[in-house]
Amino acid sequence: MKEIDRKLAGEIDRLTNKTFKFDERIKDGWFSAVYFLKTKKIAEEKLPDNHVTMQFFQKHGDAVLCGTDEVIALLHTFADDPETLEIKSLKDGDRIKPYETVLTISGKYQQFGYLEGIIDGILARRTSVATNVYNVVKAASLSGKQKPVIFMGDRDDHYTTQAGDGYAAFIGGSTAQATHAMNEWWGKEGMGTMPHALIQMFRGDVVAAAEAYHEIFPEDELSALVDYNNDVITDSLKVARRFGEKLSSVRLDTSRTLVDKYFLRNHHLMGTFDPRGVNPELLFALRKALDDEGFHHVKIMVSGGFDEERIKEFEKAGVPVDMYGVGRSLLRLDIGFTGDLVLLNGEPEAKEGRKYRPNPRLETVEYKG
Repeated sequence: MKEIDRKLAGEIDRLTNKTFKFDERIKDGWFSAVYFLKTKKIAEEKLPDNHVTMQFFQKHGDAVLCGTDEVIALLHTFADDPETLEIKSLKDGDRIKPYETVLTISGKYQQFGYLEGIIDGILARRTSVATNVYNVVKAASLSGKQKPVIFMGDRDDHYTTQAGDGYAAFIGGSTAQATHAMNEWWGKEGMGTMPHALIQMFRGDVVAAAEAYHEIFPEDELSALVDYNNDVITDSLKVARRFGEKLSSVRLDTSRTLVDKYFLRNHHLMGTFDPRGVNPELLFALRKALDDEGFHHVKIMVSGGFDEERIKEFEKAGVPVDMYGVGRSLLRLDIGFTGDLVLLNGEPEAKEGRKYRPNPRLETVEYKG
């Protein structure tokens, strides 16, 4: 059983290093800015008894907090005498406001101060991804029905970020993700059907590619990628006629630089909209073509350049999309966190413009070894 299952069952409050598997070089300061390491040494030799409080906040805007479990596990793993630290924190998934204190750490600086930059980075990346996903998932419900959002960020960042990004996406509301690694921290396996590469090896024959897929993976829901030949309605109908009720969905991933052949055959439709890529008019036409032949059960999934604003436009217009695949836009890192020392031996002491901001929402974190 994974820790996330125990957490969801109420058996534990927080995920630990059993989930995160930190790089042991953190303890040696390998990932810490050198000036933090020098400050640690000065504090040890000149101010060993000072007691400080560090607080963390972001000022970007309303956000979905993520990374607190990871940060607390970091402190409990690498801080000196972590059982003596007083840590107060919000939780992953909490909605936060600008300048709201999300975490405070109290103790001797030399115990934990060198971890400041790592903490900022964890909170920044996890909260950015969780917030991006949350906003996209919210946009995908504007029609009155929640449409699934599949997290497809594997090709848009370094592979080593996948486990953490997948967890942040889970916190933001996406439970369908492209790789097994994205699911490592929170439970399930990755999901997916066919890429363009599979169709290429069948020389553009979408039906043949779908037949091979169904033969090798008969238990999977069959979803056919239909934009390889830039003729999505023709290829969707070919696959639907071949598989009937066995075909679960079709996916469109048309490049924003291409105009589908449907419009080239129907010039009279052109002139009042942008016909490039996956566009509303193409999807309305596809839905009608499928329905006209009785394939009402076949769902439509779209991907390729979708973000919050584009999804909002589609949903407000009632475009017949059943699922969205989103990648790059979910990995924008727009939210940064700041850690500041704000109390010294119990008294206010902070740089100009900063002050101790107590937050009654913070919960005291218990050290469990």
